[in-house]
Amino acid sequence: MLALSRKLNESIIIGNDVEITILEIKGDQVKIGINAPKSVPIYRKEIYVQIQEANKEAADSTNSIDALKKLFQ
Repeated sequence: MLALSRKLNESIIIGNDVEITILEIKGDQVKIGINAPKSVPIYRKEIYVQIQEANKEAADSTNSIDALKKLFQ
């Protein structure tokens, strides 16, 4: 993991087209702004994990349905 220190209104660049800017610092919270192409998905980590779990469950249930179909053929 790369750890960087940034002050208010300072930015970091990821690749050629993603910019992360520190917008506000209040106590233990930091507000960031992300400027990226619309084709780049951006999620909070807890939401990303939920999406991954839902996708895994959906894939597992699809495999179960296929197995049942084969069983009844």
